[in-house]
Order: sequence, then structure tokens, then C-alpha cells
Amino acid sequence: MADPQVTAPVEVLRRWEDSGASWRVISRAGDRLQISLITCTGDEEMDRLDSADPDLAAYVGGRARSDE
Repeated sequence: MADPQVTAPVEVLRRWEDSGASWRVISRAGDRLQISLITCTGDEEMDRLDSADPDLAAYVGGRARSDE
């Protein structure tokens, strides 16, 4: 059973966008995505998501950045 305290990667990314910040895909390897979470000013990486979650992959789709 999934831990209800753990936030799904797609929800983390959506909240990041909702706060006005941006993201970009660092790498795609098989079903795994590594995404850089960037400040609102676009000049500093604050964190990274590294996930094989299919919901995250579906949400990101073919985009390389949040502004696409």
C-alpha cells in the first residue's frame, strides 16, 4: 500500500508550476525522467525530481521545459 505521506511526483511538479516556478527535463532514460526544478527567476536549480512514475511521464509528455 502506498504511503499517504508521500506526494506523487506529478503533484510536486504541478505545485511547482502553480507557484510560478519553472522546470526542465535533464534526462530521459527508458521510462525514467530527471527534472530540474528552477526558481521563479529561472536562474537557480532548487531541486530535482527523478522518477519513473507513469503519471509524471504522461503530464510532461514530449515537453523539454515547463514553458512549452
